[in-house]
Amino acid sequence: MRVRKKNWTVNEFENNELILQNPDSKGRWNEIFKNNNPLRIEIGCGKGNFITESARLNPDVNFVAIEREWSVIVTGARKIRELKEAGENINNILFLATDATNIDNFFAEDEVSLIYLNFSDPWPNRKKWVKRRLTYRSFLSIYDKLLTKDGEIHFKTDNTQLFEFSLNEFSGQGWGLKNISLDLHSSNFEGNIMTEYEMKFSAKGMPIYRLEAYKR
Repeated sequence: MRVRKKNWTVNEFENNELILQNPDSKGRWNEIFKNNNPLRIEIGCGKGNFITESARLNPDVNFVAIEREWSVIVTGARKIRELKEAGENINNILFLATDATNIDNFFAEDEVSLIYLNFSDPWPNRKKWVKRRLTYRSFLSIYDKLLTKDGEIHFKTDNTQLFEFSLNEFSGQGWGLKNISLDLHSSNFEGNIMTEYEMKFSAKGMPIYRLEAYKR
């Protein structure tokens, strides 16, 4: 779906210092954040609700929100800017406008402690689109390099086909799985932070699938 650009988005994208464009960041995120806190990334952050709340609840963790649609990423970046201007101390989140296929250009091996994949595009219907799914084996290979030894991937979706596909891909590539939920909001899982899509889907009574994958 094409995202309609609003008048303020170009100015926000070009002038919001929280949005990084082609940064020299590989292996330098602790230097950029000016601390040695663990680094977590969300690939496909949308308007940033999930990662904004995650950053607020985890001030001792650095977060990078990644989104290929720059006209979408500006919403989250503007929200953080406005919170900071209002006096809220949020200094642990940055936004990176790039495609998932490019993330190894910006992150070094063993640099990321946790990767969030929330409601990724399922790329349905055509077999050739399978390789575009963010849980396809080629992406898992990249994540494996970027993650620390005890690093994890937390994955959520409303799409049954994508969830089943992802279970097979993780297992087939030797990842361990835990905390698998076929209906997250009816489970006893605590600490869930909802994305914009999740709020919409759950309001319709749709089940949310979730899993955590870890390196073996």
